[in-house]
Amino acid sequence: MSLYAIGDLHLHYQSVLKAPMQQTGVWRNHEEKVLKYCRKLIHEDDVLLLAGDHSWGHNLSECEKDLQFIEELPGKKVLLRGNHDMFWDAKKTASLNERFEGRLFFLQDNYYPYEDYALVGTKGYVFEGPYYLDGRGRIAGWDEKEKAHADKLIERESIRLRTSFEAAVRDGYKKFIMFLHYPPTDIFKERSVFTDMAEEYRVSQVVYAHCHGERRFNDSLRGEYNGILYRLVSGDCLKWKPEKIL
Repeated sequence: MSLYAIGDLHLHYQSVLKAPMQQTGVWRNHEEKVLKYCRKLIHEDDVLLLAGDHSWGHNLSECEKDLQFIEELPGKKVLLRGNHDMFWDAKKTASLNERFEGRLFFLQDNYYPYEDYALVGTKGYVFEGPYYLDGRGRIAGWDEKEKAHADKLIERESIRLRTSFEAAVRDGYKKFIMFLHYPPTDIFKERSVFTDMAEEYRVSQVVYAHCHGERRFNDSLRGEYNGILYRLVSGDCLKWKPEKIL
């Protein structure tokens, strides 16, 4: 049994495509590439973690075919919530898990067992601006109102992440892999509440997505940092080939 991860499929079989970039370059026919690589790499006993932004649909009826596409991929599918997953109300995760029991598992305020590891996670959040530049193009400030709003979302997501950890701890787990949709830090920092929590619970890896385009691939931590391996698994970064995590 192996564990794979990929994020940001941004499927749109029944909804409006909101990102024209999905018609060009590495995004062109990306669904076919995902399917090809998954069939080549992933066996039915493997676990595939999808790290958010599954669909452009606003509700379950608009996501039906997108979720069916994910369902039909090989392996056991675990889904994390992304910023574009409008169909997924975090407070109704339990009802999603009841509805898709045995087909999909929705990771929010809970955990997924993988051998002697607990897979924990939440959407996460980082402040992404707007930033203000000086005459030399250097960042001179930022929107204070948006920064305060971001801080509230970060606090909320950190509480949800701790809920996920503590659910696993209560059941006796001591080994963790942590998943986020957003990167664990913003572009100026090497620490955050999320990296602090990763170190507190001694996770072996932090896996995240969200960062699109080569200029964004190094927005946050990648590689080993304070004994933890950080991985970016956004689909276009991986060129649609799921990353083997374990």
